[in-house]
Amino acid sequence: TIGRAGVRCYEVNPRVSRSSALASKATGFPIAKVAAKLAVGYTLDELENDITGGATPASFEPTIDYVVTKIPRFAFEKFPGADPTLTTSMKSVGEVMAIGRTFAESLQKALRSLETGLTGLDDVTFEGLGQGDDKNVIRAALGTPSPDRILKVAQALRLGFDHEMVHAACKIDPWFIERIQEIVDMEARVIAHGLPPTAEQFRALKAMGFSDARLAKLAGLTEAEVRQRRKALGVEPVYKRIDTCAAEFASPTAYMYSTYERGFEGAPECEAEPSDRRKVIILGGGPNRIGQGIEFDYCCCHACFALTKAGFETIMVNCNPETVSTDYDTSDRLYFEPLTAEDVLEIIRVEQAKGKLEGVIVQFGGQTPLKLAGALEEAGVPILGTSPDAIDLAEDRDRFKALIDKLGLKQAESGIARSPEEARSVAESVGYPVMIRPSYVLGGRAMEIVHDSAELDRYVARLSATLNRPSELVVSERRPLLIDRYLSDAIEVDVDCIADGRDTFIAGVMEHIEEAGIHSGDSACSLPPHSLPPEIVAELERQTRELALALGVVGLMNVQFAIKNGEVYILEVNPRASRTVPFVAKVIGLPIASIAAQVMAGRPLASFNLKPPKLNHIGVKEAVFPFARFVGVDPILGPEMRSTGEVMGLDRDFALAFGKSQIAAGHALPMSGTVFISVKDSDKDRVVAPARDLVEMGFRIVATRGTKRHLEQHGIPCDQVNKVLEGRPHVVDAMKNGEIHLVINTTEGARALADSKDIRRTALLNHIPYYTTLAGAIAVTRAIRALKSDTLKVAPLQSYAGSTA
Repeated sequence: TIGRAGVRCYEVNPRVSRSSALASKATGFPIAKVAAKLAVGYTLDELENDITGGATPASFEPTIDYVVTKIPRFAFEKFPGADPTLTTSMKSVGEVMAIGRTFAESLQKALRSLETGLTGLDDVTFEGLGQGDDKNVIRAALGTPSPDRILKVAQALRLGFDHEMVHAACKIDPWFIERIQEIVDMEARVIAHGLPPTAEQFRALKAMGFSDARLAKLAGLTEAEVRQRRKALGVEPVYKRIDTCAAEFASPTAYMYSTYERGFEGAPECEAEPSDRRKVIILGGGPNRIGQGIEFDYCCCHACFALTKAGFETIMVNCNPETVSTDYDTSDRLYFEPLTAEDVLEIIRVEQAKGKLEGVIVQFGGQTPLKLAGALEEAGVPILGTSPDAIDLAEDRDRFKALIDKLGLKQAESGIARSPEEARSVAESVGYPVMIRPSYVLGGRAMEIVHDSAELDRYVARLSATLNRPSELVVSERRPLLIDRYLSDAIEVDVDCIADGRDTFIAGVMEHIEEAGIHSGDSACSLPPHSLPPEIVAELERQTRELALALGVVGLMNVQFAIKNGEVYILEVNPRASRTVPFVAKVIGLPIASIAAQVMAGRPLASFNLKPPKLNHIGVKEAVFPFARFVGVDPILGPEMRSTGEVMGLDRDFALAFGKSQIAAGHALPMSGTVFISVKDSDKDRVVAPARDLVEMGFRIVATRGTKRHLEQHGIPCDQVNKVLEGRPHVVDAMKNGEIHLVINTTEGARALADSKDIRRTALLNHIPYYTTLAGAIAVTRAIRALKSDTLKVAPLQSYAGSTA
């Protein structure tokens, strides 16, 4: 920090850190790569700078002639009850980076890269405004560090706050406040006078980072109308290279960003220099967020490697500095740009000027590129792999149900509600409990299990409050609710496959440890299945093949099934890469993302001569959660995804593989001590077996009154402990005192969940392994027995499946 006392050093990290990675992307200087070579004895002057093609040594400090802005991505909507105030504890789940020639251009590009619905410095509201003390309301809002504070600064300036008042309230440097004021002033000009009539004025507007979508909002037009006017005036971006030397030396590395700034000669100078090769554009996943993380970046990178090897020029578009896909040497050409229709179409315009664009891959980056598929198709851009119509068919409830009926497959009873009243009617006809969610979401966003009409009304009210819209707009023709019968106590299964429109290769059948109803991204799962009979696995594979053929899938597809009483139900189909692809690839030892990319580029699947994997080992994937970062959040699992990462355990035995996955996820499994058990009524019979196993292994059992009575009726000795509501000393006291070493606690219903929240939070804070599903409890009991009787063996990944993944 720089102040009256001069420069103060807060911290020194003699290692590569998050900021090192950001600096590498911002400057093009490969810090980690150079540091690794220095560690084995090289000196800086001996190493060449790859990005300038060796024209400068690594000792040549990067010089930049642009501005880089990084903005974190938060996910507080996934953690009800979490305090969104930013503190010294990191709470973001991802980040974006944007590059421009000015701060304004860079900032507004970063804001629209976040994929939170922002088009720039969008208007926000101050809670409590208009109640008599507006200035203090605004001051208090500015003084609270929150994810959207920069938007509040802009809004305060719009409402007439001067720079000194804003600075006094938030302590943001006056220089930044002045730059935000410039953007706000330009917005006011557009609102008052509309879009500028000349190319020069329009270019000046775009050079401040205004997107077509933001200008449309300000001018009261559609985005298409703004784009049309801009194109008519010949206002288009140019592309500059990140070269570490501010253009002092020519750079052969095609690492680029867009700008509307005029060149020195008065005309923009474009450094893109597209080649005349056959080329493929791969759209990345944007910022990491819950439901869409590095699993998709893995797919993008493997697609780049495979297509480059196949002779195509690979072009990567992404805005996430945390990813490998945004390394300058992963693809042949890298555009560090927001993943919006406007930005992507401008890149395509430049690349189509020379050579042949074979197509764009939207299948590997999660939901982000899929949202752009319609705009790309409308613009006549070829899309490789599964058609956008097939992807939409799988997402569209009515069309997909018609396909399922035609194929004679099964789905749980379901319906679509386009009003709150229709939601009640559909839920009644389907039968409670129901699974309910808005349409077109990833990561189970806003998905819940609802047990009665009162819970349904509360769900719609919460959705209305979250979106800040009346309930009739939250549930409408444009925003329908999807309602499915909840298949309680069903086994959920994921199947990943590759298809080319004719043949289908089943890459992996994954059995979830947790029952259906827990989001697939949060559930542990095993590959191959650890308990499914062969005939069920064969039926799952048959249905997957039928679906791939019917949808005309070219590339990857993921199907989620539920198995209840021996019947197979289809939960959903995703004709794209799924978050399980890296896990499957590593367990079976095949680079399925690379194979899928080549299939999408036209190579027949049969030419790979793939055989069904015969595995002598088992892989278990376990989710990793950020609950410790969010005080007050209930760490219960449900249909809305909340994990931010995953780990994998590999062994010849399921129990040992599961044990390894738990240890890798940070759960120190106890080998002795006391286990607390409290389960819902429907789990009481099934908890008897794991409880008996724990007693046989020497564990002491303590349980709440109802669970204790049931266990003792089956000859299992246990002691009673009070629930929190029954008075002290209770189970939470025992946990805080270090008397409990493992927690098994299953609940259902809003009241029971609230009553047991303290138990889960205390387990989390005191690092006590806890399991909130019976399936998880059974698996951990098996793991503890295996770990007690066997020594963990360590082996490289290649020794299991000869992995090339």
